[in-house]
Amino acid sequence: MIKCIASDMDGTLLTATQTITDENIAAIKKAQEKGIEVVVATGRSYQEAIFVLEEAGLECPIICANGAEVRSAQGQIVSNSPLDKDLAKRTANALTKLEVYYEVYTNQGTYTVDKNKGIKIMADIFLSGNQEADVEEVLKAAEERFEKGLVHKVDSYDVLFESEDHQIYKLLAFTFNPESMKEAEEALQDFEGLIISSSGHGNLELTSKSAQKGVALEAFVREKGISLEETMALGDNYNDLSMFKVVGRAVAMGNADDYIKSQCHTVTLTNEESGVGKAILDVL
Repeated sequence: MIKCIASDMDGTLLTATQTITDENIAAIKKAQEKGIEVVVATGRSYQEAIFVLEEAGLECPIICANGAEVRSAQGQIVSNSPLDKDLAKRTANALTKLEVYYEVYTNQGTYTVDKNKGIKIMADIFLSGNQEADVEEVLKAAEERFEKGLVHKVDSYDVLFESEDHQIYKLLAFTFNPESMKEAEEALQDFEGLIISSSGHGNLELTSKSAQKGVALEAFVREKGISLEETMALGDNYNDLSMFKVVGRAVAMGNADDYIKSQCHTVTLTNEESGVGKAILDVL
């Protein structure tokens, strides 16, 4: 019997226009009414995740930044696993040298040094996994990250690396140049303590070794007195694999690539077809 459901957000719970369908909302609330623990496990910062959940009228715990931070349903920080500052700076310097754009996720939000590039690249990321989506609507959703204060502009990332008030949770790098992507992965693969994953075409998610969705989910269910065998995880990309490897029921989205699907027990509908809602109703 499933007692906990963990769902990724982008490409999974969310459509290309960054909304949660009515079918998904209804299924989540039905699961919660039956006493099932529902937790969101996302690469997003808490600020970007809670914004969408509140719009949908949903309240649940959130595993943020691939597990670098875990928040209760009320928004309290339960645990965090930030990157070592020196490791974060070395990673940032390597990306800068290769001229790869990246954003920095911290305990106080997400930061960029180039707002226009951030909007364009995020829109491209949304569209890469949902090619049938309306371009104007996707661009509007990407711009909303900045308009709502979910991403902040800084002149230099050094202010974050040197600040005692900022903990570095994740560096999210973007490039649609395959050669640049390969060079970045090769440059970073020997950085001890750094985990390299991906949440979509053209990006790299760079976190501490202890900041992985599977690691955070394992600690989360243990605290709740739930076994991993009684846990279902839903996702669509490579940063979801650490969850898929440990849960009793791993569910790939219909829009996931074939390798991700091959690592799961079953495949549901796409994110545009309310695949999360269907998977939840199937186990209910």
